[in-house]
Amino acid sequence: MKKTFPLTAEGKNPERLLEATKHEIRKYIKRERRRALPEGVDFWDFNCKFGATEAAAEVVHLAELTPSIDALVKSGGTQFYVEILAKHGHRKPRDQAVAASDAT
Repeated sequence: MKKTFPLTAEGKNPERLLEATKHEIRKYIKRERRRALPEGVDFWDFNCKFGATEAAAEVVHLAELTPSIDALVKSGGTQFYVEILAKHGHRKPRDQAVAASDAT
């Protein structure tokens, strides 16, 4: 998903428009996670970029996406750009020391 979302629209409540854009982003992520995993892949991971414009977009973690949107809205932004691309995720084995301390 590569999209610029406007935060103002003629005849629409800005708060409802903001919630609709967040819903669209969450819906896209859920849809991507439902896709079948290729062999040897543990989960779907995401590369995310966020910014006021496409040129100003910076890499952010998926968990930081919604707080970034909220911060932009509080600062008075009128639009934002989001880029979310699915990638293959591989889980790393836990260290033995960490696993032993968790067991006790």
